[in-house]
Amino acid sequence: MSSQAILRDGDSDRAYKAKWWTSRAVIYAILIFWAIVCIFPIYWTITTSFKLQADVMRGSIVPWLEFDPVWNGWRSLGLSPETIGATSTARDQFLGRFENTAIVAFFSSTLAVLLGSMTGYGLSRFGYKFAWMKNNDISFFFVSQLILPPVVLALPFLILYKQIGLLDTHLGLILLYTLSVLPIVIWIMRDQFVAIPPELEEAALVDGQGVWGAFVRIILPIAAPGMVAAFVLALVLTWNEYFLASLLTDRKSTRLNSSHIPLSRM
Repeated sequence: MSSQAILRDGDSDRAYKAKWWTSRAVIYAILIFWAIVCIFPIYWTITTSFKLQADVMRGSIVPWLEFDPVWNGWRSLGLSPETIGATSTARDQFLGRFENTAIVAFFSSTLAVLLGSMTGYGLSRFGYKFAWMKNNDISFFFVSQLILPPVVLALPFLILYKQIGLLDTHLGLILLYTLSVLPIVIWIMRDQFVAIPPELEEAALVDGQGVWGAFVRIILPIAAPGMVAAFVLALVLTWNEYFLASLLTDRKSTRLNSSHIPLSRM
């Protein structure tokens, strides 16, 4: 038998390669399609900022082919190339509101992840009993709070915040937003910690770590992906919330400065 015959692929090898390349092509085609689906809302948002109202109503998508991009939307906010260096009240108001929203969303999401991580860890590792409720009942109780519509809380919190002076403040919204997203963060982190074998903590305790040391050095790094996912979800929920922000920050509607912390309407 010649060397060329030995090195030549057989029918089974060629069939395997064809099947492998076909599967790769299908997988990458699906991934590319899903990437386009995920990126399209961002593309739509950016291009819409350069459209006239008529172009938006027509549903034009491709710039320079279906519509001519214009800076009217950016110019109204003082962010177009010809107005970016000039004084603009609209730009100052927009950036002030954007700053307030970013501060409240970031700190409320961070606080919710910190509290939710510790609560979820406790529910996944220790047994609790409150009246007739055990761990699973307590976890369900937290999640059931999401059923409560925000409008039910509006009047009680408005009266409470007026009495204790938290209207038009960052702190008031941060506490309320933390409370609103904490149940879903607790549920996510509880499932994350349940998936981590407790033997890892036991090994850390044998090596001389305390409970907090094992939690911080062993458990939290493993649970970091879940914490990031919970933080992103909490950030999106708090960023998009408008009703409570409008209700609890509409009395003064002044911009944050160095001497006090009232908010502009978000």
